Amino acid sequence: METPPPLRLTFIFFIIIFLFLCSRYSFKLPPAFSGESQATAWLHNSMSRLRARSGSVPEIQIHEPRNHMEDVPHHPLDPLTMQEIYRVRTILSTHPPFSPSFPAIHSLSLDEPRKDLVLSWKEGDPLPPRKALVIALLNGQSHVLSVDLDLGLVTSNKINHRSGYPMLTMNDISVALEVALSYKELNRSAVKRGLSPSDVTCVTPSAGWFGPSEEGRRVIKVQCFSNQGTPNFYMRPLEGLTMTVDIDKKVVVKFTDTGGEIPVPKATGTDYRFKNQKEPLKIKAINPISIEQPLGPSFTVEDGHVVKWANWEFHLKADQRAGMVISRAMLSDSETGVPRSVMYKGFSSELFVPYMDPDENWYFKSYMDAGEFGMGATAMSLVPLNDCPRNSYYMDGIFASWDGTPFVQPNMICVFERYAGDISWRHSEIPVNGFDIREARPKVTLVARMAASVGNYDYIFDWEFQTDGLIHVTVALSGMLMVKGTPHQTVDQMPSQEAASGPLVSENVIGVLHDHFITFHLDMDIDDTNNTFVKVDLVKERTLPGQSPRKSYLKAKRNIAKTEDDARIQLKLYEPSEFQVINPSRRSQVGKSSRVQDRPRRERS
Repeated sequence: METPPPLRLTFIFFIIIFLFLCSRYSFKLPPAFSGESQATAWLHNSMSRLRARSGSVPEIQIHEPRNHMEDVPHHPLDPLTMQEIYRVRTILSTHPPFSPSFPAIHSLSLDEPRKDLVLSWKEGDPLPPRKALVIALLNGQSHVLSVDLDLGLVTSNKINHRSGYPMLTMNDISVALEVALSYKELNRSAVKRGLSPSDVTCVTPSAGWFGPSEEGRRVIKVQCFSNQGTPNFYMRPLEGLTMTVDIDKKVVVKFTDTGGEIPVPKATGTDYRFKNQKEPLKIKAINPISIEQPLGPSFTVEDGHVVKWANWEFHLKADQRAGMVISRAMLSDSETGVPRSVMYKGFSSELFVPYMDPDENWYFKSYMDAGEFGMGATAMSLVPLNDCPRNSYYMDGIFASWDGTPFVQPNMICVFERYAGDISWRHSEIPVNGFDIREARPKVTLVARMAASVGNYDYIFDWEFQTDGLIHVTVALSGMLMVKGTPHQTVDQMPSQEAASGPLVSENVIGVLHDHFITFHLDMDIDDTNNTFVKVDLVKERTLPGQSPRKSYLKAKRNIAKTEDDARIQLKLYEPSEFQVINPSRRSQVGKSSRVQDRPRRERS
């Protein structure tokens, strides 16, 4: 019995980061989200050396800002344009519940057409009705609305009589920080630590409630650091100081400061900016590297969102919560040239980051980076040549702010071809058999990339497409730690290293143990929507007496999921498995079903 279509899967790719990684999310007010996009000092230094040697440097390609006011949708899955966002705002302002007072907009995005309508649509056909999905808050109530842009009407409004916890807006964060920074007890605590108010930078590390005293309220924790002598304030926590702010009432509902005896870690050596390094690195300088494409890139981006390269075609767009969404991925058959569907939609659905410290100032740190802050909302402009190579195509994100007006997140996605000297395929024959063959083919791939700076961490997402039909998704972590202050300067001063929540990584600084769990929404369409999930276990089989000199071997055992519960998986290191999505109605010339398979592996960090 096969699982009925469509089969929707969420694979869990997890990264376990331990020992030295410590968290989280800063939104320092005036400079935040400024969108600076410039080559770093390292790049300028490299270019200077190249100029000294050759007299010329590669041209730095800058994606010039575009006027998106003239954009129009061309594809059913194209994101809302600026004009459409403005129109949604106008429609909402005349909607009776909102006519006296406009609500706070926490999410405003395309309400995508039904899947069957998208699959049946062909280029040149009229677009399905354009609709918007809106999450709004007003007077402590949440509204989930569907807005029909063609009719100019709100067609659905589901009201929850509590606010819930939708994605935070920049206004929420600004309000929380304004309330915290004006709280007198904070200033007193800073002075006790030898700091002036101007030396204090506060962040909103975690939203959500814990316990009955916070239940039903939209509260957020606020913690503070010293920015004295360094822009890397994460290294200088005011340990033990936590404020709980009611965002709706704009008041501090709880203030604790239990760390008065814990010194603020020193600023020495914490500035990470290349141009401010006083001592040169004790390594030999790396010469500049430039990948040339004399005929230009081999890919095209049509109508702003449809990417075509080699035998691949897919729809690419920015999303305020998910960051980057790949849709309608199709691969042309190398023998017939006929496009074959591979995936209807793929994106990172959530990033869950729990910290393993029950301390009063740490127990609540269990982040939902996408759901609380938004991967697209925190995606900064990519740096040409450092984040993305030459001949990259840059894509902007068009999102809605808390007041319902559109804004541009510039250069947040880049598309480029990658060649890093890797081998796609090779084989050689030893001449002893009369064949003198040396066959090797270079590995050139297409990459769609974005980087989200969620406070102190930077997540780099790569969707890499190979000509052999493989899609390789990589999530890399960069940035810096958010550490826990401690009175100890050396491990010898610690009563028990085992009892600590993490290792001592510097004087007065502990790195708290935590995990990063990254979940993906993958709606696979292997040769159409009739797909089934298969778990293939490698099972030890023992040989029968006298059957073979071998005592045992591994055998692949296929388990076809008949229900969603059957498709639930638990990764086990010592019980190897691979996971396949097959189309039982499409078979190869030897009778095997069309399939895509995944072997779980640990991503780099």
